[in-house]
Amino acid sequence: MSAPAAPHIPVLLEEVVAALNPRGGDLIVDATFGAGGYTRRLLDAGATVHAFDRDPDAIAAVQENPGKWPELRAEPPRLVLHPRRFSEMVEGLREKGVEHVDGVVMDIGVSSMQLDQAERGFAFGSDGPLDMRMSQDGPSAADFVNEADEAQIADILFLYGEERQSRRVARAIVAARPIATTGELAHVVRKAVGYNPNYKGGSAPKDPATRSFQAIRIYVNGELDELEAGLAGAEALLAPGGRLAVVTFHSLEDRIVKRFLRDASGGGKTTSRHLPQMAQDDAGTFENIAKAVRPGDAELSANPRSRSATLRAATRTQAPKKHHRSAA
Repeated sequence: MSAPAAPHIPVLLEEVVAALNPRGGDLIVDATFGAGGYTRRLLDAGATVHAFDRDPDAIAAVQENPGKWPELRAEPPRLVLHPRRFSEMVEGLREKGVEHVDGVVMDIGVSSMQLDQAERGFAFGSDGPLDMRMSQDGPSAADFVNEADEAQIADILFLYGEERQSRRVARAIVAARPIATTGELAHVVRKAVGYNPNYKGGSAPKDPATRSFQAIRIYVNGELDELEAGLAGAEALLAPGGRLAVVTFHSLEDRIVKRFLRDASGGGKTTSRHLPQMAQDDAGTFENIAKAVRPGDAELSANPRSRSATLRAATRTQAPKKHHRSAA
């Protein structure tokens, strides 16, 4: 396995920590452990962290470097690893005897470690096998592009990548099969949309392969379904006064989080004097919905990958979880 080209830098770290306001004795879920940037700060503040990650590489990195994580060996442990999807956080914590927590943080999307390892097949900066599986099992991106029919590929590119020329790209993918590497797929997409990296009319346009890679990655990993289930799981787990912080990296994710918090706070309801007042069962499960936070100039300069990040945070109320949303 190749080493990452650069260390992973946790995005909006100070803002996330401020939103969670960790204190000694708090129990917090880091739903997307990655390289453990958020977890490290939460542990240093005295919290106990249950860390989830479906990528076996992320879990192995902790287990192979116990000196960096002495909290694993504390009695009782202050760092508990869960090698599973964060959509399963309710079940995972229940197996450890935990019913409620004081905070949940979710950093949605692909990590720098995954992007920077060519053999993981997430990016086209360097050629590698067309994989994209976070959990390293199940159907890969290559399986999808080589086996799905043209209509399904077009729908996925349009829905998850917002690719306006999705039908043309899908047609080109089918014509070019079999496609085995990230470089091959990127070349097919660029040719299909007529991309010119040497465009002279100002700054070069964004590489269109980015949209298609995003779409296929989201589909292969079921990322938006995972996000919705994870939000429902956080709603079920958070104790009254518990804090939720979610960092997203593109508009599809952010819309889901924004809509969830709006509906959970009761903000999505239409009020009318002709309708009965909201029943107790419909009371909002979240309050203190913070304004969206984005990286400042200093962070953008230090970590260009943070440019699309958005943090949304809220506080859990005493209302019971909404039964009309699927829980994890």
